Amino acid sequence: MPMLLVVDDEPAIQHAFRRAYRDGDIEVRFASTGAEAMQRIHDARPDAVVLDVHLPDATGLDVFHRIHALDARIPVVLITGHGTTDLAIEAIKEGAYEYLLKPLELAPLRELIDLALRSSRLMRVPAEIAEEAPASASGDLLVGRCPAMQEVYKAIGRVARQEVTVLLLGESGTGKELVARAIYHHSRRAEKPFLAINCAAISETLLESELFGHERGAFTGADRKRIGKFEQCHGGTIFLDEVGDMSPLTQAKVLRLIQEQRFERVGGNETVVTDVRLIAATNANLEQLIEEGKFRKDLYFRLNVFAIHLPPLRERGDDLFLLIDHFTTRFGKELGKVVREIAPETLALLRAYSWPGNVRELQSVLKQAILKMHGTVMLPDFLPAPVRGGA
Repeated sequence: MPMLLVVDDEPAIQHAFRRAYRDGDIEVRFASTGAEAMQRIHDARPDAVVLDVHLPDATGLDVFHRIHALDARIPVVLITGHGTTDLAIEAIKEGAYEYLLKPLELAPLRELIDLALRSSRLMRVPAEIAEEAPASASGDLLVGRCPAMQEVYKAIGRVARQEVTVLLLGESGTGKELVARAIYHHSRRAEKPFLAINCAAISETLLESELFGHERGAFTGADRKRIGKFEQCHGGTIFLDEVGDMSPLTQAKVLRLIQEQRFERVGGNETVVTDVRLIAATNANLEQLIEEGKFRKDLYFRLNVFAIHLPPLRERGDDLFLLIDHFTTRFGKELGKVVREIAPETLALLRAYSWPGNVRELQSVLKQAILKMHGTVMLPDFLPAPVRGGA
């Protein structure tokens, strides 16, 4: 269960967090002073920290510096009043995750903490390479031993410790984020932050601000200054998924960042210097997008310094059965179900299916089947209708 540490001496703030997480899916611990917070962090490393900027014995910025020096991968969310947002912005420049304005609102609070905990998991849970499918593992596994996956493992080993841009290519659901995390965990920046941004999941107008930040008044709704991910992740690694969906303006700014490690915030004139390693991914055909005038050729060459192609599941042969064994064991434990056997007819249907959604779809299908199971044998009836019709 993820653990969240809330550092604030106000009973009302502590009550707000108890109310927000009364369902028990996240363990929430509390500290009222900076000294107590550091002691709790030394005793049990939290997955994320919420930190008030005003504490009885220290400033929030001072405590943040101590947390950051201890472990730069702990996402720290600051709680601030309107009069202290400048201090929070300075902390984000130095690597804090984000800040919340008082009074706290339940929905934005949960959304931001969920994002911080997911970011923490990407940094802390190792992405491991396994040719077999062990019954249990501490991290997320890249499972497979077909020739194409062997080439992927070799490529990760060759490039992980090199300070070069990596481009991951492959269909949706083939595991590009997992490969990006494996590169990060084996790199020289493994003790620094790792941030993942899906370019397709953020609107075109907001993506530039998300990546590069903006100045107050830069556009309608920009009521305060924002620090972008490239500035926030100084010294770390950024994973840009679905780079083929970036607008021409964002492509131009990313190109300059790769070339010079500098940029300007939206609506600003100040040049910001940063040091980030970029891993990019796409399921689009970038060469075709270049021909259509939708993607910059010079950016493609900058991204394509070292490319890794991930094979679709339908081309991975008996890796399918390794993945089935791995995910049924994992999901069975997560869902409290015992899967003693998969019926031969079920395996035949799984093998006959074309898996357009690749490994991500396989995960979904197996989780659905386990949830529907009666008894300990996975029968064909438990599979979703599209898979049952795949034969």
